[in-house]
Formats: sequence, C-alpha cells, structure tokens
Amino acid sequence: MKKKLDLDFRSYRILGACNPRLAHQALSAEDKIGTMLPCNVIVQQSGNDFEVAAVDPIVSMSGVDNPALGPLAGEVREKLRRVIEAL
Repeated sequence: MKKKLDLDFRSYRILGACNPRLAHQALSAEDKIGTMLPCNVIVQQSGNDFEVAAVDPIVSMSGVDNPALGPLAGEVREKLRRVIEAL
C-alpha cells in the first residue's frame, strides 16, 4: 500500500500458493474454474499476532455445477488446512 498508494497499512501479504498439478486437474474438469481457484493465502498483522487465512476451496468451487470438482476441492482443503495448522 505504501509503495503503490503512499498509504500506511498494517503488515499484510498475499502469497501465491497454487499447486500446478491440482490446478491442471481442476482446469481439465472445468475450463473456467481458474477464476475460483484458492491460489492465494494471506498473512496479516492482527494486534501483536499474525493471522494466516485462505479461502475454503469447497465453498469457492461449489458455485460451479460440476461433480468432478468435489473430490479435488476436498484434497485442496485438506492440504491448506494442514499447512495453516502447522504454523
């Protein structure tokens, strides 16, 4: 924010967390799912602590009526959950 808008803002980072293998599987099942892939994770300051958050892939992909995405979204959710809990 400081560099682009000259605004002071709390510590906030958007990290790219795309898994190419899983993204390819999702795109092979549904060509426009790229707009809904959970490829970003945020890390932000919250008081004296930091918070890590990611979108729930099951929720984000449920807007597309394609049953092939369900198991894939579940796998991505589990991977994100494990990473976040390990921090």
